[in-house]
Amino acid sequence: MSLSDLIPLLQSLPRAEKLQAIHLLILDLANEEGVPLIRPDAEYPIWSPYQAHDAADVLLKALGK
Repeated sequence: MSLSDLIPLLQSLPRAEKLQAIHLLILDLANEEGVPLIRPDAEYPIWSPYQAHDAADVLLKALGK
């Protein structure tokens, strides 16, 4: 099936199914390119400025205060 055959079919889909098709294509392209995506079942560390006393000291020294 060619893209010209798929376009009318995709346009006729309900909104939710269009989003599922987009999601599927993004995942497929990312896998082909070897791009790691955020997985919903994984944990990712997030840096926070709270309790970052060393960073505050460096910034104060850089500002000359």
